[in-house]
Amino acid sequence: MSDMSSFVAAAALIADPARGLILTALLDGRALPAGELAYAAGITAQTASSHLAKLLDGGLLAVETEGRHRYYRLAGGHVAEALERLSGIHAAGPVRRRALGRQGRELRFCRCCYDHLAGQVGVAVTRGLQERGYLEPAPEKRFAVTPAGRAWFAGIGLDVDAVRPTRRGLARQCLDWTERSHHLAGPLGVELLHVLCARGWLRRRPASRAVEVTPRGRAELQQHLGVEESSPLAA
Repeated sequence: MSDMSSFVAAAALIADPARGLILTALLDGRALPAGELAYAAGITAQTASSHLAKLLDGGLLAVETEGRHRYYRLAGGHVAEALERLSGIHAAGPVRRRALGRQGRELRFCRCCYDHLAGQVGVAVTRGLQERGYLEPAPEKRFAVTPAGRAWFAGIGLDVDAVRPTRRGLARQCLDWTERSHHLAGPLGVELLHVLCARGWLRRRPASRAVEVTPRGRAELQQHLGVEESSPLAA
């Protein structure tokens, strides 16, 4: 299959509204059974089965079998990145938009982008890391970790040297589709989210991409990185 025909096939799969909802439900990196994905997409189990088969064949999903149960997840971070980038494409010029509901405000404030931190908090954390000289922009949309950055990450329990980079590097710049700025992705971004949750600064919500910033987390993020954004939910 040529690059162009592969692009067209993937675009056609994503363009279907039900399949789009299925893919969106998996953006937080979890693996979900067909029943939950059918519910998320508002379709029957039989219809979901057909859509899941097409997404598997198209390379957008992977499946894991546990006993009699099958769990579906995105085929990888490259699929999540593509979906996030597509979500940020809008028509030029002024566009009338509905006001965000509670769930939309939660996701914009702080969420998972597949397996790393995104939203207003994710962008603010990344900005703080750069302003303090812990991260520096690098070629090919990457971040370089400075010696001061390695020391800071070690101070919160993250050994940068123990994180295995992928072929795309250790730390990657990911364009946040709601904030139009970059947040930290790649293996370092994955480990940072894990550590911040383990330290009780953040809390991932079950069955949601939304991430909560705990009271302790607000204080620590402000002290360490100057993150002062208040939750839009407080308004």
